[in-house]
Amino acid sequence: MEKKTNQARILLQRTTYFLSSVLVVLSLVPSALESQQLGSAIITYQESITTDEEDRNLVLPSFIYADLLTGEVYVIDGKGRIIIFSPELFPLITLGKRDGVEAPQGLTVDAEGNLYIAQAASKSNPKNRISVYNACLKWERDIYLEDFEGSGSFAPYRLAIDKKGNLYVAASHFPGVVYVDTTGRFIDIIAPEEDGKKIKLNSVVIDKAGKIYVVSEDQSHIYVYDENRKFINKFGEKGGSTGKLSRPKAIGVDDRTGRSFVVDYMRHTVTSYDKEGKYLFEFGGLGWSEGWFQHPVNLAIDNKGRIFVADLFNQRVQVFNSW
Repeated sequence: MEKKTNQARILLQRTTYFLSSVLVVLSLVPSALESQQLGSAIITYQESITTDEEDRNLVLPSFIYADLLTGEVYVIDGKGRIIIFSPELFPLITLGKRDGVEAPQGLTVDAEGNLYIAQAASKSNPKNRISVYNACLKWERDIYLEDFEGSGSFAPYRLAIDKKGNLYVAASHFPGVVYVDTTGRFIDIIAPEEDGKKIKLNSVVIDKAGKIYVVSEDQSHIYVYDENRKFINKFGEKGGSTGKLSRPKAIGVDDRTGRSFVVDYMRHTVTSYDKEGKYLFEFGGLGWSEGWFQHPVNLAIDNKGRIFVADLFNQRVQVFNSW
């Protein structure tokens, strides 16, 4: 009875909490972006997420996911916790060891609200796996990836789910993104090559149109594929100056505009590109105040165009609005 009551409370909180958000203008993008050719963009700082539902501080937040259907936001931090926030960014509940969440790396949510969590090997379970939870956040099963080259050492790191309900799985610095069904059955692999060598990849996302974006931190490139895994193009240029990427960790796509945003760990910035992969602008830089970052590692964009940045060593998730 207590479990059912708790589940009902969670579902009720998910649909009823509301908090007002105050927007504080941070900066305007360069004047070149105001031209008719590139359109215009304004980035404004909104707020920072720093605590869970029990007012405990976030510790080294490393991953963030925005559910486009429900508006909920999921944060993974350095304590191995998953904190779920309402669309108004009110902390609802934390999943941890008592829920079977021990070493979460990344996650995604399907159209039915099922939660897929990439988990590293732990003391209680020595195998890398993808743990599946239902919409009431109850564990149902684990998926183990096998039967492809390198599967023995493959550690799921980032996940994305397509319209068919199948999963794209990236491992940290593995030469390819694996495509499997929700039983773990191997279907295909996306494995870009340059100069005859397979490229190591570290992140994957899918936009509303079904396009697949995979990130190579080593090459400072983003490779784009259509929903049938056919290569479209790549973008990004390696370097340490404005408009270039040093160590890109993740990408998010604003489905309203088609603009993509790439978080750069070493340059402490978020860089934006247009639909064709042409550089537009960047914001951020090394610092501790609002709008500045200290080794950001992940980002997500919700259906309102809000940009969530996991600001690792500033121990917060910063939230921006974009127009």
